[in-house]
Amino acid sequence: MDLQTPVSQVSKSYKMFARRLEKLGIYKLEDFIFHIPFRYEDYSLISKINLVQPGEIITIKGKVEDFTNVYTRRFKTLQKAKISDDTGTIELMWFNQPYLKNVIKVGDLISVSGKIEQDKNILKIISPNYEIIFNNQTIHTGRLVPIYPETRGISSKWIRRQVFKILEEKSKTEDFFPDDFIKVNNLIGLNDALNKIHFPNNPEDARKARERLAFDELFDIQLSSLIRKKSWEKEKIKKPWQTKKFDKEIENFINKLPFELTPSQKSAFNDILKDLSFQKAMNRLLEGDVGSGKTIVGGFAAYLAFLNGFQSTFMAPTEILANQHFSTLTSILSPLGMKIEIATGSKNTSKNEFDLLIGTHALAYKKVEFSKLGLVIIDEQQRFGVEQRGTIKQKGENPHLLTMTATPIPRTVALTMYGDLDLSILTDMPKGRKAIKTWLVPPAKRNGAYEWIEKQVKDGDQVFIVCPFIEESESMVTVKAATKEFERLKKEIFPKLKLGLMHGKLKAQEKEKILKDFKDKKIDILISTPVVEVGIDVENATIMLIEEAERFGLAQLHQLRGRVGRGNKQSYCLLFTQSKNPQTLERLKSLETIYSGALLAELDLKLRGPGQIYGTNQHGVPQLKVASFSDFDLIEKTKNQAEKVMSKIDKYPKLLEKIKIINLKQISPD
Repeated sequence: MDLQTPVSQVSKSYKMFARRLEKLGIYKLEDFIFHIPFRYEDYSLISKINLVQPGEIITIKGKVEDFTNVYTRRFKTLQKAKISDDTGTIELMWFNQPYLKNVIKVGDLISVSGKIEQDKNILKIISPNYEIIFNNQTIHTGRLVPIYPETRGISSKWIRRQVFKILEEKSKTEDFFPDDFIKVNNLIGLNDALNKIHFPNNPEDARKARERLAFDELFDIQLSSLIRKKSWEKEKIKKPWQTKKFDKEIENFINKLPFELTPSQKSAFNDILKDLSFQKAMNRLLEGDVGSGKTIVGGFAAYLAFLNGFQSTFMAPTEILANQHFSTLTSILSPLGMKIEIATGSKNTSKNEFDLLIGTHALAYKKVEFSKLGLVIIDEQQRFGVEQRGTIKQKGENPHLLTMTATPIPRTVALTMYGDLDLSILTDMPKGRKAIKTWLVPPAKRNGAYEWIEKQVKDGDQVFIVCPFIEESESMVTVKAATKEFERLKKEIFPKLKLGLMHGKLKAQEKEKILKDFKDKKIDILISTPVVEVGIDVENATIMLIEEAERFGLAQLHQLRGRVGRGNKQSYCLLFTQSKNPQTLERLKSLETIYSGALLAELDLKLRGPGQIYGTNQHGVPQLKVASFSDFDLIEKTKNQAEKVMSKIDKYPKLLEKIKIINLKQISPD
């Protein structure tokens, strides 16, 4: 069996499911065995019929004595069967599955798993899992049964059957670790792990398998980063940039800023000056909360490029943010003699007539020509892929790279995800910036909150109201929910105020117009899905109200509240939830006292696990299948092992080949 065969080429039945399987990340046969179960149903207790007790979850093996479809009112059906073993008979029941009569025949030997129910004095199993027994072997019953991530039309039972067949028929999967490496790290072999993760004999088997596969996953990320970092460091620039020579100009730049730099901004400036003094290209990630002053750090780097005779480009994820950066950086850099231009979907610039070109990430593909590109700045690093970074780098001769993110990432996770980048973190806010007062509002105080908001608006303030995503992406269902809330608020709550609505299905120009109207105070309250971009400046917006706050991670909530408090006024964030879960309420109340995005992300990591920290719109955060970013010990262990392997990488040719394949997949998943 060739595991590299695309599923669409295996058979007609596989071809029918190919599109659905792609949603689960299954493109070829090998992907089935790396589609890892997220839990198990324990059907390992096999019982004789005369020993079963009400409430037990058990497996019974017996002979089918009878099977009938019972038709009820409204054309619904019940499926009733009786099975027997050498100790007695028990009844089984299913609902609206008439086809079962063609699957389960009288005389078949079957295995059924489920919960024993008592109806009057009769014991029965309702909607049991079942399978016909061949060769005394079971995969859906009588064991720890794997439950997989599913999609519409693809059930765990179907996936389980395919995985079983593939594991049974496949030749051994190549283990990229040598035996001595496996032994030193107290791991089990890869083939053993793959068999046991899908069909463990006991919980200990599943634990050992998960440990091995989690090690592989984190190790691959760590080693990939180290290899990328090494290749980056090999790419020398012609000569280090001058920095000491421009001490006076740098001092002048800092003195002319309309605010005082924070200690962590000064530290980031020093990191950049140090990077530029080497003959290797800078490759630095700047992480900082919304409003911590990342744009000015980027402007400083662009000014150093200008002093050294180079052009820069500054790329943002949206036109709205690109325009905002253009406005901010023009006011600071133009008086110093720099020519700033902007190129977005709606605005283009003539080639070469700029020192700094600002635009969206589309700049990577635009036919913009640079005469001497020396620095690339990327805002929101996690939205910018490996391929795009490579494309933009080719527009210059190995330019320096500064990437930025406002996504609060725990340091451990940042060092794992972005191990190929040097890290600077802005930990403090600009002087005079007031902390945003945050309150978790109980349902009983909702109307009081609305009255307070109306009073604040009449005093001249503006408000964001954010409704959560309902599905995994900005969909029409989400848009309808936001639209419904907009209509309710407009008619019932704030009929005298001017309300606006924004969501991801609007065109860029429409979004831009709504935000411009909001900035120009033509809108008092802006109702939005979470598409309100990170970093949008509306100085007069002082209130952020978040509906169903429990749906968001703490880091996301922190980013949302960072969209107010951009001016000098006191700002507020109101969290609404219907949840009565004490843990949920405690988690949300942490926002009332913690104002560090990284600390909140760390807390969410411990409380909720990595899958829910960043929200579905943070595309750059790797989706781990087996490992967890909260397993700090394993992260540290794999980091140390990756560094050891890296120091003698030539001794691991198979591993090197594997990492090359992984890096290619980052560019094209299929």
